[in-house]
Amino acid sequence: MNFLRKKIIYITLIITILILLFGGIYAYSVYKDIFKPNINKDTFLLIPSNSDYLQVLDSLKHTNTLEDINSFIKTAKLKKYNKIRSGRYEFKKGMTNNEIVNILRSGRQTPVKLTFNNIRTINDFAGKISKQIEPDSASIVKLLNNENFINQLGFNKHDIISMFIPNTYEIYWNTSAENFIKRMKKEYDRFWNDNRKEKAEQLNLTLKEVSILASIVQAEQQAHPDERAKVAGVYINRLKRGMLLQSDPTLIFASGDFTKKRVLNKDKEIDSPYNTYMYAGLPPGPINMPDISSIDAVLNYQHHNYIFMCAKEDFSGYHNFSTNARQHGIYARKYQQALNKKKIWK
Repeated sequence: MNFLRKKIIYITLIITILILLFGGIYAYSVYKDIFKPNINKDTFLLIPSNSDYLQVLDSLKHTNTLEDINSFIKTAKLKKYNKIRSGRYEFKKGMTNNEIVNILRSGRQTPVKLTFNNIRTINDFAGKISKQIEPDSASIVKLLNNENFINQLGFNKHDIISMFIPNTYEIYWNTSAENFIKRMKKEYDRFWNDNRKEKAEQLNLTLKEVSILASIVQAEQQAHPDERAKVAGVYINRLKRGMLLQSDPTLIFASGDFTKKRVLNKDKEIDSPYNTYMYAGLPPGPINMPDISSIDAVLNYQHHNYIFMCAKEDFSGYHNFSTNARQHGIYARKYQQALNKKKIWK
């Protein structure tokens, strides 16, 4: 009887040891999977809205983000990663499966440094933005053409482009088109601080009118921002005197042909509210998306007596300025001769 009891105890001890041994091996295997470094290089993973777990796995496979997909799957299962949060996630080389799953579960995104400048039209703008965040260009354009929506923001279809201040902004990749636009409205309101508003008031211009004039100044002087305040002074002087602005870039905008290098007399006959040779005052909206330096050039315009300007005949990008039509005519003929010499006819 004692022998049988000893045998049972012995067998029980062996079984216990085996259980502990295999349990330890399994636990060690699980531990290895969870804390295994599994990112082979610094990378970003984009998870579109409404994605499911299988789509996340598919992205991980196709982007070669992981060294071992199976250990990730095991870890994700153990940590019950099943609620998918869309966004842009940054993974650093050497991150473990535990860190990866924690980031994805928490929705701890890395924001995009969204940048835009040198924009002419809403379509151009939407195209540039859609390359940096999730919404496509069509959804952005649709909203910016929705009069009810943009009216609620205080703009119309002509001046809505002035709401966007070219700069670099931190924003989440999966931000919707609507939330992106509303965020830009907040940035617009932040940009127009009391100091800038006061300067606009001193010019007797609304904030939108400042942006419209800034867009003309920017189009006139693209190469040398240091001359923009002087160019702005010319247009301020003309506005004060009730003169036509007679800005060539407004004709180019009215024509819709942005490849034009030379404005002809026939272009001055285009019947458009953007034709400042035909219609007095400012056009109904900006002819591009003016950047901060152009807006500030208007607000801090150079005080002088010039009412004419013409591109220099040396094609340096700078201008000759005049206080009278006779001198302006001399400069204009020099520039036209330079264009003829280079055979620039349109």
